[in-house]
Amino acid sequence: MTQCFTFFYHKYSLLEQSSTQIYVSPFKFCYAFHLIGVTNMVSLRPRLLFILLCIAMIEHAHSNNDRKTYIVYMGDHPKGMDLTSVPSLHTTMAQNVLGSDFKPEAVMHSYKNFNAFVMKLTEEEAKRMAEMENVVSVFPNGKNRLHTTRSWNFLSFPQNVNRETSESDIIVGVIDSGIWPESESFSDKGFGPPPAKWKGSCHNFTCNNKIIGAKYFNLEKEFAKDDIISPRDAEGHGSHCASTVAGNSVNSVSVFGLASGTARGGVPSARIAVYKVCWKTGSCGEADTLSAFDEAISDGVDVISISTGLGAVVYVPYFKDSNNIGSFHAMKKGILTSNSANNLGPGLSSMTNYPPWLLSVAASAFDRKIVTKVKLGNGAVYEGVSINTFDLKGKPYPLVYGGDVPDIGGGHNSSTSRFCVKDSLDKHSVKGKIVLCESIQSSVDVGFLSGAAGVIFGNNYPKDLPGAYALPALEVTQWDQRLIHSYLNKNRNATATIFKSEEVNDGLIPFISSFSSRGPNPITPNTLKPDIAAPGVEVIAAWSPIDPISDVKGDKRKVLYNVISGTSMACPHATAAAAYVKSFHPNWSPAMIKSALMTTAIPMSRTLNPEAEFAYGAGLINPAKAANPGLVYDISEADYVKFLCGEGYTDKELRVLTEDHSSCKGQESKKAVYELNLPSFALFVNSSDFSSAYRRTVTNVGSKTSTYKARVIAPSLLNIQVKPRTLSFTSIGQKKSFYVIIEGIINVEILSASLIWDDGNHQVRSPIVVYGSVDS
Repeated sequence: MTQCFTFFYHKYSLLEQSSTQIYVSPFKFCYAFHLIGVTNMVSLRPRLLFILLCIAMIEHAHSNNDRKTYIVYMGDHPKGMDLTSVPSLHTTMAQNVLGSDFKPEAVMHSYKNFNAFVMKLTEEEAKRMAEMENVVSVFPNGKNRLHTTRSWNFLSFPQNVNRETSESDIIVGVIDSGIWPESESFSDKGFGPPPAKWKGSCHNFTCNNKIIGAKYFNLEKEFAKDDIISPRDAEGHGSHCASTVAGNSVNSVSVFGLASGTARGGVPSARIAVYKVCWKTGSCGEADTLSAFDEAISDGVDVISISTGLGAVVYVPYFKDSNNIGSFHAMKKGILTSNSANNLGPGLSSMTNYPPWLLSVAASAFDRKIVTKVKLGNGAVYEGVSINTFDLKGKPYPLVYGGDVPDIGGGHNSSTSRFCVKDSLDKHSVKGKIVLCESIQSSVDVGFLSGAAGVIFGNNYPKDLPGAYALPALEVTQWDQRLIHSYLNKNRNATATIFKSEEVNDGLIPFISSFSSRGPNPITPNTLKPDIAAPGVEVIAAWSPIDPISDVKGDKRKVLYNVISGTSMACPHATAAAAYVKSFHPNWSPAMIKSALMTTAIPMSRTLNPEAEFAYGAGLINPAKAANPGLVYDISEADYVKFLCGEGYTDKELRVLTEDHSSCKGQESKKAVYELNLPSFALFVNSSDFSSAYRRTVTNVGSKTSTYKARVIAPSLLNIQVKPRTLSFTSIGQKKSFYVIIEGIINVEILSASLIWDDGNHQVRSPIVVYGSVDS
């Protein structure tokens, strides 16, 4: 074998000098020789040498192909460590795991504000890395997904609401798909220079005094053909979110006449810093998301808005997810992160991010509803939903059933054509006709539907997620779809016309949309998630004019403002509310701001939302009231450490996370979740009768001298005691503690209650939810 190594280094050095930079391990090279029984290197024929070298290189390529990008997370940087030496520490760790496979570029990225790096590893190498000293977690670089005129007025937050001049010093970090800087929403007219505290910059992008920071991240260099490799927004989502938070007031906006009015952000005087991590490939890399958090923390943002998350319901430990890790380190620097609850509802426990330091936001409807109607040849009219900007002028078109017109030549039959799967319809049979389909498809899957004049879909789910299509379209209930199909079967010359969408007032508001992900928290059952709700249905805001509103290539409709729905739209409403509170109280901690938003929220109806607090958390945001909450529940980093003890984290893990002398104290840690100073109470019980005690501490931020009395609203099955029932304060910043004891019997899935501290001027409300086993 020694002879082989000598031979390898001689021949391979010549190869390196010629044309290739591929590294081949001498172990793998010589192993290939061993496999075919070669012993005499000197007499080896050149052609056979070439073949053997190819074998070694192919084997090496297969090994490299097995490698995937992983994030190695190690909590905080060691105290007193020179941060310039961090990359060399990460390189040493990579060398120890990769051995002879190590290359200088193995470490793809090292983070600044927390001890973590990115590199490619096989599954076995990832396991070895996870076993190394001080490593908290090693997890794949998953691909997350992207998860307003009248909405602010609906929240009783008018344009002329009382504002602090310091609002212009608030910097909102938006982690998303970028921004369209030419939009009027982002003009810097009337803005002075950025706040002196700002340390950020703009990369491959011209900023102004409104957009003061713009960066983009794509460590794996995975781009779609129509991506823009800069912070510029190629798909509209990031611009929509950024303008909902902090867009200027822009009059007379609409989507071809729909949702017309004045578009504005919740804090229009605030500055925007953009961190682009989402691309036209449809993914937002976790390593890139961590980079965005890292930069936002260094740049000096005041609050972070991120409307991304996993694309499927997966329960991930708190420190194996980029949103959870990034927001934890942001919290340590005094920055609150607002995160969309996800769009995987309405099943219970359908959220994907649960840590208590995050503000998790559900999506509610508000009083505007956009509907679309179809009229049949017999005069029957059915109402459905879509964002249909096309006007057929009431002209009737022949109506056909997709299952009757398959593209047989293309290999389709009625089993696919009845669902209107892309290219499944015979174009000659549907051209100029309206097609009735069994179920809804995405706009991209439908495309132009082989030249059809329009399409009608059936849908089993609630009609609260309207989509825009590249042709006239609407979604009706399955029952209505069957009635339309019945009419079609009875009439050889059946016709229909689809009307342009219209706006109606929705009396059943506010309610949580069906798509909005629900709690409870499967990781920590005795904490409430989501935290709060905000408008997220049919919200109009800025858009990228190069992205068609239907997402279908060839759709010529381009807009500067667009109407879309999702918890992605709810999240920036809550972010703006947090920024608004921050402008009045710049020294408040993230937990204090979160508390202010939750305890002043507008209660929502259990009748309209059967999942109760697991749908809406504390209720609908009330930004104007949140600026003066009276009392707040504060949480320090040390409190979160104690909570993590109760979650099973060890002393060693906590010391790595915090880089201090944190430790867990035996049995006391089991009660930590009940003592985490959250402004909400959740209790999971697995027996019919129960009793649990919670300790809470409130800080007086209202009147200097005040007395609060406890009031409990609860069903008869619950006995809730508050000790003491009166809290008296003599100064601002004074703290008082109390206990809440919850006892009772549960014979239903969910019991809802609330605790209100009332001094006559402030009503500080905390939701209480008790639940047993729930069906998702």
